[in-house]
Amino acid sequence: MLNNFDIWAEGLDHPEGVAVGSDGSVYAGGEAGQVYTIDEDGAVAEIAQTGGFILGLAIDGNDNIYVCDLAQSKVLRIDATTRSVSEYSAGSHEQPMRTPNYLAFDAAGNLYVTDSGTWMGRDGVVHRVAPDGTTSVWSTQVPSFPNGCCLAADASGLLVVESNLPGVSLIPFEGERAGEPQRLVEFDDDVVPDGVAACQAGGFIVACYRPDRLYYVDPSGSASILAHDPHAVMLAAPTNVAFAGPDRRRLVVSSLGRWHLAHGDIGMVGAKLAFPQLSTPA
Repeated sequence: MLNNFDIWAEGLDHPEGVAVGSDGSVYAGGEAGQVYTIDEDGAVAEIAQTGGFILGLAIDGNDNIYVCDLAQSKVLRIDATTRSVSEYSAGSHEQPMRTPNYLAFDAAGNLYVTDSGTWMGRDGVVHRVAPDGTTSVWSTQVPSFPNGCCLAADASGLLVVESNLPGVSLIPFEGERAGEPQRLVEFDDDVVPDGVAACQAGGFIVACYRPDRLYYVDPSGSASILAHDPHAVMLAAPTNVAFAGPDRRRLVVSSLGRWHLAHGDIGMVGAKLAFPQLSTPA
């Protein structure tokens, strides 16, 4: 079930997150705060260092990079030109971030950040960071360790993985408010879903921390195993996935348990992402 995948980029430090920019280029993070770019040939370059532990990443329309730093409990911003690192959000006064895990932009420039809370604590939330940096709790209704997230293919809401549910829900956008979550899929108790990427034709890919597996969930909510690695060599704790390349036909998979990214053509096209043009912070 791994025939479509190859090890593509090596020499990374246990990459948890993977993301793509507006031109299809690939970014990843490391467990000592490294931020990497990877070119088409799989060559890895470290472009920034936060000193923390990088989980999720997102890219804006100016190629600035936003990362969830677990050690600092903050979202940090890496400037596209200078590569300088600055704080973008630490949450709000009422609800500081504790475990910022993954993040996704909408077209208006709002950044949605899952804050997983504590393992099995059912205390996770989703923050919303407005383009001016104002942060508020957007949803408390996916509390079971909210983890990977992405825009739905039709941009109607935010897909959110709950690792402790375990499953994936859609939180509809109702203006600036979060609608009532819609449960799209639930997995067996021995599955720990982690990351998610939407497909253009509907449905989505789910990456699992355990077992070492990828699922495809079709638009009806039916889940099937897309890839499974019982030896955890190619897919080793495949925590996040992203569709890369100018045509979004190449699925890139991070492996927290090893030192590489894998990639493959699964015969699907990724949904378009939002790359808002944000003002440079003062």
